[in-house]
Amino acid sequence: MLMVNLPQPTVNKPAPTSVGVGLKPVHYREILETAPDIDWFEIHPENFMFEGGPSHTWLHQIRQSYDLSFHSVAMSLGSVTAVDLIHLQKLSDLRDIYAPFIMSDHVSWSLANGDFLNDLLPLPYTDESLSVLAQNIDRAQTQLDQPILVENPSTYLQFAQQDYDEPDFLSALVNRTGCGLLLDINNAYVCARNHGFDPWHYLQRIPHTAVGEIHLAGHSVTDVEGTELRIDDHGSAVSNEVWDLYGRYVLTYGPAPTLIEWDANIPALSVLLAEANKARELITSAVKVTEDC
Repeated sequence: MLMVNLPQPTVNKPAPTSVGVGLKPVHYREILETAPDIDWFEIHPENFMFEGGPSHTWLHQIRQSYDLSFHSVAMSLGSVTAVDLIHLQKLSDLRDIYAPFIMSDHVSWSLANGDFLNDLLPLPYTDESLSVLAQNIDRAQTQLDQPILVENPSTYLQFAQQDYDEPDFLSALVNRTGCGLLLDINNAYVCARNHGFDPWHYLQRIPHTAVGEIHLAGHSVTDVEGTELRIDDHGSAVSNEVWDLYGRYVLTYGPAPTLIEWDANIPALSVLLAEANKARELITSAVKVTEDC
């Protein structure tokens, strides 16, 4: 149990039009001193699974003014080994302290035979993988006593044998578990360019009513033996192509709480806020068009 003597905050569910940014230690003091115009912050809860200390003090102070989302990176929902109940209990304890409005993780695996791999590894989209992933999501949702969101991955290879393409796999997963989706539009674009499919066609086929959050991030482009490869590195501004897909998506299917992810080469807070304002402008434009219609 995390022993942090804090008053219990209220769970507030931000509007679909809300926008957040990732919370980084380098920005803690500036956030408290300037109270930036942002709706919420997202954290990786694994970074706070310890008792007390300065990080909890900062996070508690920020939580008094802003809502939080928890984006986990270590449930390893795709591992054949069942989700670790001790890890889920730590997540539950942290949730009880900070009351995030969303809890999420990834369609991936990172744990095998007790060894944790520092990456979010892809799954073949087979009936067997679907069964394993669904069982682990059920286990997590039961232990946490709430639904979670799962994020579509960025991938750099394709498996030779699959029973589903990704949109159908995600739809089957939602239907089987009742989980929601964290739609990462940058991931969809990276995969589309790496594997040669239409990203808009992909976005049209996902189960839109299950989308509880949207992620936007930057990516890099590298050359691998003469072939262009896009890497989801969260180390730069959102690309124009991803902004175009995002604007089209919210215009067509409506907005969801949207996060700007920037986890490497972290810029000034003002840069993150400027990216968040771009998302706000696209949401505002889409809502206005809808109302005018």
